[in-house]
Amino acid sequence: MTIEEKIGNKVRNLRNQNGLTQDELASRTELTKGFISQLERGQTAPSISTLADIVECLGSNMSDFFHEDNDIQIVFKEEDCFEKIDDDQNKITWLVNTAQNSNIEPILVNIQPGKTLVTDKPHEGEEFGYVLEGRIKLRYGQHEYILEKGDSFLFPASKRHCIGSASDQVSTLIWITTPPNF
Repeated sequence: MTIEEKIGNKVRNLRNQNGLTQDELASRTELTKGFISQLERGQTAPSISTLADIVECLGSNMSDFFHEDNDIQIVFKEEDCFEKIDDDQNKITWLVNTAQNSNIEPILVNIQPGKTLVTDKPHEGEEFGYVLEGRIKLRYGQHEYILEKGDSFLFPASKRHCIGSASDQVSTLIWITTPPNF
């Protein structure tokens, strides 16, 4: 597909989303219906200023008009993950390799029996976890909680917190922080 056809398709789609006819768009942009028709079929290329006028009349801007939704990775495969194994053989798997560009950071954590992850100092944001296997011990401020498979936690990260295994098997949990912290 040529660039002219891509622009024409986008103009047509945007015009249809706004419920306008080619005549109505032509009138609003002070262009002819024939020009709009040719543009939408990819048979002509508008100047930058003409395209900017058309896009503005369609309630958008040039940045949004040229932004491709497929520029954003939506699905993350196993090979996209990044793993780190600490000295105690606890494994942290970053499930979304672009999480630093997001507002949340999901990780998969495997904690060895009797072992604990490094204590997090108070910071901005919130944390959520869901226990998939085993039992974990959550220390939050001065409190300690035991969570089992199927239990979850949610807390503001404004106090010291730490997670460890409270099981004789590997404990596994999904842990999500906002903003990204790991």
